Amino acid sequence: MKAVILMFDTLTRNKLPNYNPDIGGMPNFRRLGEHTVKFDNFYVGSMPCMPARRDLHTGRLNFLHRSWGPLEPFDDSVFEILKKNGIYSHLITDHQHYWEDGGATYHNRYSSYEFIRGQEGDLWKARLGFRGEEHLDSWQKAEPLRRNMIRHDQINRSYMVEERDYPQARCYQAGLEFLAENHTEDNWLLQIESFDPHEPFFVPDRFKRMVDPELLNNTDDWPEYSSTERINNPGKIASGQKHYQALMMMCDEYLGKVLDFFDEHDMWQDTLLIVNTDHGFLFGEKEWSGKSVMPVYNEIAHVPFFIWDPCSKRANESHDTLAQMHDVAVTLLDAFGVEKTPQMTGNSLLPALSDNSCVKENAIFGYFGAHVSITDGRHVYMRGSRTPENTPLYEYTLMPTRMRRMFNDEELRDAALSPGFAFTRHTPLLKLPASAGFYSSYAHGNLLFDLEKDKQQEHPLYDPALEAAFVRMLSQALSATEAPADEWLRLGIPTDPEHITEAWVVEEHRQRTACMEELLGPLHTLKMHPDTRTLLLEIAAYPGGKTLIQALVETCSSHELRRQDIVSCYENGHFEPALMSLFNKPY
Repeated sequence: MKAVILMFDTLTRNKLPNYNPDIGGMPNFRRLGEHTVKFDNFYVGSMPCMPARRDLHTGRLNFLHRSWGPLEPFDDSVFEILKKNGIYSHLITDHQHYWEDGGATYHNRYSSYEFIRGQEGDLWKARLGFRGEEHLDSWQKAEPLRRNMIRHDQINRSYMVEERDYPQARCYQAGLEFLAENHTEDNWLLQIESFDPHEPFFVPDRFKRMVDPELLNNTDDWPEYSSTERINNPGKIASGQKHYQALMMMCDEYLGKVLDFFDEHDMWQDTLLIVNTDHGFLFGEKEWSGKSVMPVYNEIAHVPFFIWDPCSKRANESHDTLAQMHDVAVTLLDAFGVEKTPQMTGNSLLPALSDNSCVKENAIFGYFGAHVSITDGRHVYMRGSRTPENTPLYEYTLMPTRMRRMFNDEELRDAALSPGFAFTRHTPLLKLPASAGFYSSYAHGNLLFDLEKDKQQEHPLYDPALEAAFVRMLSQALSATEAPADEWLRLGIPTDPEHITEAWVVEEHRQRTACMEELLGPLHTLKMHPDTRTLLLEIAAYPGGKTLIQALVETCSSHELRRQDIVSCYENGHFEPALMSLFNKPY
């Protein structure tokens, strides 16, 4: 057996012709569909990039126990397991998070690996005195960390003159070289992992011309993670979509080079092929841009997935079973005849291909410390925190690193020792007080959607009986993943499922309304974007913030409140100066 994984970052489902008939072009993704089984109900698990890859390595969800971080000493990596069972695995990637603090343990699980440098803010080339980024609107509005990323990205771009210099081109060239040298051998796995089409949407000019020649002089190829109300620039959102489309054209062309190799060398006879991604992206839908700063709506959560199994030989078909990234891990072991470990909760997809069976009844997904979402394929329920404070919330880890840094002294000062979990083989872990990241799930509230009647998730349901059923389902799923006891408390879920009734949900909604009224007064009844509501809740919790809330109550004469209304009220009055820091948060 041989296996090839083509993993794209930020491959958005509704931008592919296989899932959206209105999308033109991209002949190689169409061709891919003819050779594979397309999964129609594939969902993310742990979000975003490296948490998703930890799911891929370990065959289990990890977002309930810690934020973005490396593989842990107790983690079982499928690629290391394959290596120990005589299966050679090779990683080729330009995904720069692998060589940052929060991803530095993943690549050594493979038999060998190749890094392609230069994507996003990769700390690659050095040009002291470089100022080529200062004209960019994205740089001018950015905070210091993001400014540094944009500067390095612009430096890196200055070394990419020809298309062959671009990271994706180099990544696929290295992959084709591996195939040329090794396709006649047996028992190997190749993972070609392209950071594209992740932002920034940096793409050679010939692909821009395919979409819109005006993109040649448009520098808005790095969209913000924000509400569109805060961006306040519809043109920037529209041009971002076009840049993404151009980059998708490039992804399609390089995908085609691998498909050509499969055809020319008849690799369809003995080689498993998987094409997948970690998450999608929002381009203005529901008034949001990006990911990470909003609930995991279907544009982000419901992702494309394609698989060719040379044993079942099913092609040009669709499968509607629920599946997730951690199922891919177990699928790879199954393909090579290796048993999964007791710690793995994923299920192989291969039986589903052979007999059309169901892989799982429901799927949970989310960011650490944010909403915990669950779907049965028909409905999606997003469970937010019980209180605005989002407590209790702890990280459980033996590897205290963030994306680009170590945990600092303040974060480590209150560390305690936890006895661990069954999946850690009861290895004791550091238990560290944590924060949620970029958004407040409480500001959004608990959200329930019927995907059959509301595909765009624009009309949350109020159905206490159905919500109670999903909370019970979520409670069972949390137990199956060994979620820490803190998570039930943070989400406000009773440990006894019999207490989760329709009446309990009604009372919970009443208590939330009372809490919002206490914090925001009459403002809580106004129509507003959740990003604006988040800002109000932060103001209400800040010293001196109640005065500004009262001023807004006295001056607001509309049924709708916008972020700019809050800023204007602050600028026209005399309030605590430190409140200004809340308006200038990067997200």
